Amino acid sequence: MDWPGVIRRCFDEDRVLYTAHARREMRQEEFGPISDAEVYEAVCNADVIETYPDDKPYPSVLLFGQTNRSRPLHVVCAFDAESEQAIIVTTYEPDPDLWYDYRRRKR
Repeated sequence: MDWPGVIRRCFDEDRVLYTAHARREMRQEEFGPISDAEVYEAVCNADVIETYPDDKPYPSVLLFGQTNRSRPLHVVCAFDAESEQAIIVTTYEPDPDLWYDYRRRKR
């Protein structure tokens, strides 16, 4: 599956649902609140970091992208194929002390 393309298309067609957890994390992000526009910008140029095909109730993916102002964001998205809707599970600014180039976890 072309995860970034599928999620981007859902944004473009207004078929995106944010979980309560995602909204809370966006408001309380330690590096500053994350806006819906920033999530969209990050998804538009995202790379797949990890896939979780066995997640329930829908498969999900961890994406890394940057906003137009070069803010790095991780976005965990699920996709409900039946309703063709993207579900933003959470999003956060990755801590550079925990990630190499925001793409690989430091051990």
